[in-house]
Amino acid sequence: MEVEKPGSRGQAWFCTTGLPSDIVIEVEDMTFHLHKFPLMSKSRKLHQLITEQETDPTTSTTQREDEEERDEIEEIICQISLLDFPGGSESFEMAAKFCYGVKVDLNSSIIAPLRCAGEFLDMTEEYSEDNLISRTERFFSQSVLTSLKESIKALKSCERVMPLAESLGITERCIDSIASRASSVDPALFGWPVSEAANENNFRARSNQALWKEIESTLRRKGSGAKSNNADSWFEDLTLLSLQLFKRLILAMKMGDLNPEIVESCLMNYAKKHIPGLSRSNRKPSSSSSSSSAALEGEQREVLENIVSNLPLQKSSRSSTTTRFLFGLLRTANILNAAEECRSTLEKKIGLQLEQATLDDLLIPSYSYLNETLYDVDCLERILGHFLDGLEEERNGGEIEAGGDGGGGNVRPPTLMVVGKLIDGYLAEIGSDANLKSDRFYNLAISLPEQARLFDDGLYRAVDVYLKSHPWTSEAEREKICGIMDCQKLTIEACTHAAQNERLPLRAVVQVLFFEQIQLRHAITGTLIAAGADSARPSLLRRRVEEEEEEEIEAEEGATQERNSNAWRGAARENQVLRLDMDSMRTRVHQLERECSNMKKVIEKIDKECPRQNNGGWRGSLTRRFGCKFKTQVCDSHEQTVVNARKGRQPHHLHQQ
Repeated sequence: MEVEKPGSRGQAWFCTTGLPSDIVIEVEDMTFHLHKFPLMSKSRKLHQLITEQETDPTTSTTQREDEEERDEIEEIICQISLLDFPGGSESFEMAAKFCYGVKVDLNSSIIAPLRCAGEFLDMTEEYSEDNLISRTERFFSQSVLTSLKESIKALKSCERVMPLAESLGITERCIDSIASRASSVDPALFGWPVSEAANENNFRARSNQALWKEIESTLRRKGSGAKSNNADSWFEDLTLLSLQLFKRLILAMKMGDLNPEIVESCLMNYAKKHIPGLSRSNRKPSSSSSSSSAALEGEQREVLENIVSNLPLQKSSRSSTTTRFLFGLLRTANILNAAEECRSTLEKKIGLQLEQATLDDLLIPSYSYLNETLYDVDCLERILGHFLDGLEEERNGGEIEAGGDGGGGNVRPPTLMVVGKLIDGYLAEIGSDANLKSDRFYNLAISLPEQARLFDDGLYRAVDVYLKSHPWTSEAEREKICGIMDCQKLTIEACTHAAQNERLPLRAVVQVLFFEQIQLRHAITGTLIAAGADSARPSLLRRRVEEEEEEEIEAEEGATQERNSNAWRGAARENQVLRLDMDSMRTRVHQLERECSNMKKVIEKIDKECPRQNNGGWRGSLTRRFGCKFKTQVCDSHEQTVVNARKGRQPHHLHQQ
């Protein structure tokens, strides 16, 4: 008998084979008009139900006419109602087609309901060869469990047939397959998370197009079943799972020592799918009623608390995307009034990677009526405390590994300086809040150690903003707030601005002026020293070269005793030569002195013999003849113009008498 293509009429399903239907089966709101012999040949359960009704006198044959829909009278031999059929009418339709011998295209989305339908109808191999149970089991093992994406689809289909799928082990096998195959995925090949900022990854995707082709060809050669260009689309498939199945899957991943980054990415994508408003740009006001809104908030709170409880506690090695996501979770937890443990876990995890945050992330609104401030300062203080505790643990761990000689007291960790800059910016933002008390501002500013700030310009800006927004602050409070700054760590520009700032107390201005003068002196001194160092550099180099030569000579002299004695003899000869040179120089000086004495006598004799004339005797004649004049003193150490008598023409002590 050839089976024609079935068709549907409203809520009734007919099999048009040319023969009148002799059995009606009701599944949910669908009525199937079928024939009993194809069904009885494949299903033991239907065979038993049909046999029972045929032997039961209360279910004798009846006739029913429906002149509005059809002209013929159909004899209904048996009518069966299948309550709680796994997979509903859609699953029973595929099982009925299988009984009629129609080819059913199996896929991952229908395999679990169809397997449960075969179990419900008792379509075993013992009852009929190559029956539905064996056919679905073979496809499940060979095609579904060998692929990560297909296993996720099959797990999703288990939600419709959960009690029976759980008892048959279908759910457990899908979860184990996903967890084992996800462990072989390298997170470095993918852009975690998938849906965070697609626009930012466009350029990277275009540049890595060739790499993707190579990866896909490699995976295809290995038989991994990768058929999609989007290699990480299985993350999106996980977001379609129910919370209960997703929790079980994450637990299996964590027990299987899966890479924490993959687990974290799965949680992030699931949270973004089921908790709207994690990103500030995607928040939309709810238009639902109050009752449905409360139910929705309860579901979102449950999802959020489960996501946070499964987040890895260790610090994430990815970019600031994860930190931004964690801040979004924290803001949503405050809005949904999540459990205290949930918020505390988020604050601790954020504190471990606070250096990856931005100033916009730190501005957490205050949702509690107990807080008067615009932003939740207490929350940030707790996060900062977790950051400092983690930094202290890292420093202590480093000292222990270094044998206790870390000496990290004066070291400035880069992360600490980044967080110091963030906190200074945060103080400047919250400083304009009129409800912010001076004590809270002061306590947050001094919570960071001194090594967190190389310069206090950012802290000075925050103090200036606070004093400007709180003009009613008393003088004592102003001095206390200004005490958080170290005037010695202000730059010249900040000192110049602070010296003219009327909002600062007098004591602070005096300190600023004092340290500004010191900085100016140091700057001038440094400039002079640098100039002197530049001019003295050749002499220093020469001296260094001479010292090196002397060291080499001394090393050579200390080589052997014989060479030392020869060196001493050479030095003695040099001393004798120098002594002879000095004696000859002394003799020459005496000769010059005698010549000078003779010249003096000759000059005196000429002065006595030649009468003085108007221009001063022989001096006047020389003046008239050569047109020059002589000063009354030849050598004066205090005058700039000194007659050069180095040629020996006149003695150094000669002067006019």
